[in-house]
Amino acid sequence: MERTFYLMSPASVLAAATALAGDDTTRTSSIFAPVSTPADAAYTAALLVLAIAAAIFLVVAGLLAYGVVAFRQRPGDDGSEPPQVYGSDQIELAWTVIPILVVVVLCLVTARTVYDVQGALKPPGATLVTVVGHQWWWEIRYPELDIVTANELHVPVGEPTFIDLESADVAHSFWVPRLAGKTDLIPNRRNRMWIEPREPGLFRGQCAEYCGTQHAHMGLRVYVHPRPEFDRWVVAQREPAVADPTVAAGRRVFETTACINCHAVRGTVATGRFGPDLTHLMSRATLAAGATRMTREALHAWLADPDHVKPGVLMPAMKVDAPALDQLVSYLVTLR
Repeated sequence: MERTFYLMSPASVLAAATALAGDDTTRTSSIFAPVSTPADAAYTAALLVLAIAAAIFLVVAGLLAYGVVAFRQRPGDDGSEPPQVYGSDQIELAWTVIPILVVVVLCLVTARTVYDVQGALKPPGATLVTVVGHQWWWEIRYPELDIVTANELHVPVGEPTFIDLESADVAHSFWVPRLAGKTDLIPNRRNRMWIEPREPGLFRGQCAEYCGTQHAHMGLRVYVHPRPEFDRWVVAQREPAVADPTVAAGRRVFETTACINCHAVRGTVATGRFGPDLTHLMSRATLAAGATRMTREALHAWLADPDHVKPGVLMPAMKVDAPALDQLVSYLVTLR
C-alpha cells in the first residue's frame, strides 16, 4: 500500500539533522520553503490545516479566557453554584455542524492534493529514475540513460523527474522536504512519485521510515542542474571507470578480494549488485550515505573498519594488510 505524507515527524527531523550534521552547503530542509510543484501542493494544504487549527485555538482560548475573567470569584460572592443551562439547541447544533464542515473541507482539500500529486502523468521527455532503498543507502538508476549511482540524485531544473521507488529489504521512505512529500518504499511493490524543481541547487533528503540501526545515516542529496550542466553530468557518468596504470596494484587487490561480490565498476570484472556502484565513486560528496564526507582519509578508515564509521553496517571489514589497503585506497580514489 502506498502512503504519501506531508508533515514532518520529530523522529524524521532528528534523523535528517543527524545524518547531515555540519553540511553548510545547503539550507535547512523544510516543507515551508518549497521549490517544486508537488512540494507547493503539500505546502498549500499544510497552510490551510494550520490556519484552521489556529482559528480553532483562538476561539477556544478566547472563550476560556473570557470565562476565567467574567466568572472569576469576586468579593461578596456567597459561594453558591451559578445557574446551569441545559439543552441549548443552538450550542449543540454549532458544535456538531462546525466540526463536520471543517472535516469535509479538509477531506476535499486532501483528496484534491493527493489527486494532483499522485495522478500526474509522465510527459514525453521527462527524466525517469529508479530508486532502490537498501539498509542503509540509496541505489539510484537511470534506466533510459544507462547510469547507476548511489545516494545522490541528479535532475534537470524546470523539468519533471518521475521516480520509481522500490525496496531491497525492509520498508523505507523517500523524503526530500523542499521537493515533495514522503513516499514509502515497500518490498515487492513499486511506488511512484515525481518532482519538478524550479531552481538549481543542492537539496537534502532522508529516509523517513525507521529501517534499522543506521536509519539516521541514510541521507540523500538531490542536485538540481541547468539542462546543459545535467547533460554534461550524464556524459561523464556514462564513461567507463578510469584505468590508471599507476594504481594497477590496487586494482588487482580490488579484483581479487570479496569487493567484486558486492560492488560493480564498469569496465572491470566487478559486477556485484549488493553494494553501491563504484564506477565514479569519488564524484560523490559523501561516503556511506552521508555518514562522512568523501575524502581519501575517510575512505581508508571506512575500508579498514566499516562498523567503526557506521555501526551495524552490513559491509564487512575486508581484513587486508596495511600495504594492500593503501594500494586499494589509491585505486579507488582514481574512480571519478
